[in-house]
Amino acid sequence: MQGLAGYVVRRLLFLPLVLLVVSFAAFYITRWGPGDPISVYSGQYRDPEAFARVRHRYGLDQPIIEQYGIWLKNITLHGDFGVSFQYRDRTIPEIIGPKIWVSARLGVYAFILTFLIGIPVGIFAAVKQGTWLDPFLISVFLFFQSIPVLVSVPVLVLLLTVKLQLLPPGGFDGLFSLSMVIPTLALGLPGIAGVARLARAMTLGALHEDFVRTARAKGLDEYTVITRHVARNAVAPVMTTVIGLSLVGLIEGALITETLLGIPGIGAFIYQSVTARDYNVILTVVLLLAFAFVLANLAVDLVLVAIDPRVRLVDDGRGGR
Repeated sequence: MQGLAGYVVRRLLFLPLVLLVVSFAAFYITRWGPGDPISVYSGQYRDPEAFARVRHRYGLDQPIIEQYGIWLKNITLHGDFGVSFQYRDRTIPEIIGPKIWVSARLGVYAFILTFLIGIPVGIFAAVKQGTWLDPFLISVFLFFQSIPVLVSVPVLVLLLTVKLQLLPPGGFDGLFSLSMVIPTLALGLPGIAGVARLARAMTLGALHEDFVRTARAKGLDEYTVITRHVARNAVAPVMTTVIGLSLVGLIEGALITETLLGIPGIGAFIYQSVTARDYNVILTVVLLLAFAFVLANLAVDLVLVAIDPRVRLVDDGRGGR
């Protein structure tokens, strides 16, 4: 347990450094492009003196390093993420909180769809290795993975809304509404192939382990061997590898999906903030995503220890595992 506690502490101590590097990179990139939020919101209005006054008020006329220092100081000492240039009468947490909640619920649906289909398909394909079912199943879901979200969303709307008239074309009517079906399919289907292939590889490795031969020697039927012994050992590595890495892909896909379907989530809001040069909102979202990504990977590692007792986090003397 001491090794596990030390591992968790090291990861948490490493988190500020990760956030510092990510925040500086995002800070520099947001200010690297042409224009700024002042010129974007001015529209046809052009008054250089007024622009200079507003830029000075928000510190946009300072060198990038000084701007970053002021921004970092406000966050660390005062918890102040700055003002949104789009919504000046509301704080940034008030703006992005409800939108993150919408996208999080959509992401949970996509994860459930991906794992409920991907893991059984991968295990079944491994069991059927050497038959036509193995490459056929993987190829079917690789086809879905090869279709960009920018293409799959209009196709799903055309088939399920326009042609069959089964689902609403977009929007967000609640967690358990039919409006969740199309975005869930668009975000969940591309990830099934990766989960299935990894589950297949893990299952093939587990099928040749000694405990499987022992279970068969005891006279257990093949279904019991696969479900109770092989599947359990194949699921844990799949969860560990895929969940953390899939977070970025979900955010990327959600950006396009939410924009096309008019879903008021964080993905569509990121796109609006980038086009509007809303620096502080972009930086806040990037920090939250980096923070969530690190914590999600840590949580997955801890869950793996709980699922598979053979896994232990051991201190090797160099801060490793």
